[in-house]
Parts: sequence; C-alpha cells; structure tokens
Amino acid sequence: MRNTESFAHLLDIMDQLREKCPWDREQSMATLRPLTIEETYELSDAILQQNMNDVCKELGDILLHIVFYAKIGEEQQSFTIDEVINKLCDKLIYRHPHVFGEKQVKHAGEVIQNWEQLKTKEKDGNKSVLSGVPDAMPSLIKAYRMQDKARAVGFDWEERTQVWDKVAEELSELKAEFERGDSDKAEQELGDFLFSVVNAARLYGLNPDTALERTNQKFKKRFAYLEAETLQKGRQLKDMILDEMNEIWEKAKTMSDYEDFAFRQECHAR
Repeated sequence: MRNTESFAHLLDIMDQLREKCPWDREQSMATLRPLTIEETYELSDAILQQNMNDVCKELGDILLHIVFYAKIGEEQQSFTIDEVINKLCDKLIYRHPHVFGEKQVKHAGEVIQNWEQLKTKEKDGNKSVLSGVPDAMPSLIKAYRMQDKARAVGFDWEERTQVWDKVAEELSELKAEFERGDSDKAEQELGDFLFSVVNAARLYGLNPDTALERTNQKFKKRFAYLEAETLQKGRQLKDMILDEMNEIWEKAKTMSDYEDFAFRQECHAR
C-alpha cells in the first residue's frame, strides 16, 4: 500500500522550514545545486557499497532536494510539486506505449529505441539525439551515454568484436603522438583511445564508470595497506625504494578481500 500521507507530511515540513528556519529561508536553486550534486554522489557511493540502509537514507536526502526545488518554484510562481509529478507521469505513459498503449516490443533494446525516438517528438523534448546529455556530466559517463544514445538510433558496430580493431588503432595513434612529443595531439589521441575503450565496455555490457571506481577502491585499499605496513616498520614511504614498496604491494594483492585489513590497522594503531 502506497503511503501518500508520508509525502504530504514531508511537504508540510518543507513549508514550515521555508517559513521558520533562517538557513532554509535563504536558500535558492543556485545554492542548492552543489549540495544536490554532493547528495547524488553519496547515493552513488551507497549503491556501489551495496549498503541498503545508506541507500534508503540518501534517497531521502535527494527527495528533500526535489521538494525544496519545487517549493522555490512555487514561491516564484514557476511550477508546483504537482506539476513536477504530473509532467513525469505524462512522460512515462507517453514513452511506454508498449505498457499503456497497443505497441508491441520484443526486448529491452526496442524499448530504448522507442524511448529516444519519442523524446525527439515531444513538444519540450530533445531536438536531437545527443542534446539530452548534460555538458556538465563527468566525461567518462558522458562518453558512455552518448554512445548508448547513438546506438538507440542504429549508429553502432554491426558486430561488437569489430571494436577491438578500433581500440588497437587508437592505441597505435596515441603511442605515435607520445613519441613525437606533441602534447596537444597526444591529448586528442588519448581522448580518442579512452572513447574507444568506453565503447568496448558498452558493447560487452560493462559500465566503464563502475569498473574504474572498483579499481579506484582497490588501489585505495592496497595503498592504505602499503602505508600501514611502512609505518609499522618505523619508516616513511618517501624513504623507501620502489622495490621495497612493490614487495609490500604484492603482499596486499594476495589478501583475500582485505578481510584482516581493519584488524591490522587496529593493531598498528596500538
């Protein structure tokens, strides 16, 4: 059973905060924007960590921001929370004719194709396939989304294995520019190479942003282990040679999911 009372309660709280709290009263869409970005990243962290308690909490924070923007919109007589919700409902129904209409689809790929095509037909919708990709989106995610949107209208490799020739080609061109020493051209080729790797990941059903973040976290844990082991020996990393650091690094790689890492840190702190 959906609890509409809880949402109404949230709207009442927002009204009171906007009226009675000095901080909430001073906020604008511009001041909320960076906070909303931060909350979105916190939700992303919780999802990656598969922490459902934190996912629930962070979803609440983002919902608060949505209600806050709607409240400001209402004060400016621009829009209300009802308009936000109704426009969303209308859009979902319009873009799912296979659910709310007579259209038939065979698989999820057809749903995506229909979705992109319908977006360009909407009165306030995107006028081109890629216009819905925000300029401010992080580059890695943006590359993936642009490629995915292009695929939705048929602009893609016929066979996914073909992408490896492109990856090899871009890598060869990148190496050549590095050897020539032209930093500007090398930067362009580096972008082309990364774009081709993102394409390969997409074609094989992997999200490059998620993959890179897993590696980031792995590196972070291994480096923390390296630091902790070095301090235990009464030394500093800057005083060690690379071979010594690599020896500890290899040990960190063999630790199964770093199950004893927290315990070892605790021991070192004593």
